[in-house]
Amino acid sequence: MNRIDERFRKLRESGERALMPYLTAGDPDLLTTRALILECEEQGADLIEIGVPFSDPLADGVTIQRASQRALQGGTTLTRILEMVSDLRAECQLPLLLMSYVNPIFHFGFTRFANEAAAAGVDGLIVPDLPPEEATELIEAAAAHNLHTIFLIAPTSRPERVRTIAAASKGFIYYVSLRGVTGVRSRLSDDLEASLRMIRAETDLPLAVGFGISTPEQVRRVATVADGVIVGSAIVSLLEQTAGQPDQLKRAGDFIASLKVATKK
Repeated sequence: MNRIDERFRKLRESGERALMPYLTAGDPDLLTTRALILECEEQGADLIEIGVPFSDPLADGVTIQRASQRALQGGTTLTRILEMVSDLRAECQLPLLLMSYVNPIFHFGFTRFANEAAAAGVDGLIVPDLPPEEATELIEAAAAHNLHTIFLIAPTSRPERVRTIAAASKGFIYYVSLRGVTGVRSRLSDDLEASLRMIRAETDLPLAVGFGISTPEQVRRVATVADGVIVGSAIVSLLEQTAGQPDQLKRAGDFIASLKVATKK
């Protein structure tokens, strides 16, 4: 069984919701990213979304854009990220997902990428700029190695679109909680609950909500209606603010722990 399926099964049995932190790989360097993943696991995270830095991250706000620029300037590549995951896998038991725009994967080669990602210990793929209708080659390559492809549903998606995305998705569905790009927001969408009810009517897959979630209070609200909560920009911003400080890892871990507490009933 894929680690993603197993994690959601266990969480469902225990009545918890998944916390999925997002980290930009290589910000500030891959050794730090490795340490942060282990710290996230130690502090209770359930899955980790590892962002592959890209020069034109269309779905990301300025916080993650800056992180991607720093990572690229530091020499982070898809190959080096896979090497890091492979090295990390013996110590980390969490499901690990790569979030990448399609360009780096296309140039790597879909078949080669799926083979090497699976061999490294990657469990799932999130490719925000690749719609299901254009993802057949990647879906087939990933499925051959038990890699789950996770697609995004937008607030504007209608039931027929939800059905198309659900049919192409494995593991869970990523629901984008607001219109626009990633980034910290002071409040969540008022129609979040209604949107999730509509999606649940079309699929039995777990629903994880991301974009704009940045505080334990917001995590707590989302956890009452979703199966998982994804927090990205708030974590990346904290790492940016604490860059070079000796307590960076501890402060990140404390924040992760406070978010995880908010996922529990």
